[in-house]
Amino acid sequence: MPIPDLVPGAEPFAFPGGPAGGGTGVLLVHGFTGSPFSMRPWGEHLTAEGFAVRAPLLPGHGTRWQDCNRTTERDWLDAVSDAFDELAAECERVVVAGLSMGGTLAVRLAELRPDDVAGLVLVNPSLLTERRDARLLPLLARLTPAWTAIGDDVKKPGVTERAYSRLPTRAVLGLGRLWTATRADLHRVTAPLLVFRSVTDHVVEPASVRVLLAGVASTDTTEVLLEDSYHVATLDHDAPRIFAGSVDWIRARVPALEEGA
Repeated sequence: MPIPDLVPGAEPFAFPGGPAGGGTGVLLVHGFTGSPFSMRPWGEHLTAEGFAVRAPLLPGHGTRWQDCNRTTERDWLDAVSDAFDELAAECERVVVAGLSMGGTLAVRLAELRPDDVAGLVLVNPSLLTERRDARLLPLLARLTPAWTAIGDDVKKPGVTERAYSRLPTRAVLGLGRLWTATRADLHRVTAPLLVFRSVTDHVVEPASVRVLLAGVASTDTTEVLLEDSYHVATLDHDAPRIFAGSVDWIRARVPALEEGA
């Protein structure tokens, strides 16, 4: 069914896998105020390598910022879980990959379903903010429905992620609740974990990845620093490195997963 007011390029997508993918699917989850547009090049690369791919459009995203204020973290998590189940029905195993809040949702899914998530690939995941003015958000959300946008933190000239032009303040409160719940349950994450972190990120501070790596129970963790990209690294200079690195990382772990099955 067509989605009213859908931003061009924000459509959810699903690509079939091939023999080279070894029965592995990759679920791609976009960030807050963004859409699958920021994940499509990555998805196209993964499917060209044989992996089945699915990227849902999170509720309240890809249309108007006002729509986002009518959704909560529960809506976003339900959408991710449903997409995971659809992909799992087609594949032997599913790796979940996410950008920013998409990374938060990926981690939360791995906490709630540790036996289902085969691996996590995260790009600048968010778990907190160190901004002092964040403490004013509850008051701000009561006073105004929107604030200055956080999108398009891309170093590469001329590139846009087509995110919302305003920050929906009421939805930000849901993001904060998601952060709190996710941080509290990090010890439940046992899946192999690959994190790409931009050295210069104007949206998410390095503390998020520090807290993540210190809190998970995973014994297989890797952090890769991106020197030439800002926050939306999947559309930035380091995107080819993310794409190729994620393929190599997943393939290196598929045999181990099969042996342990």
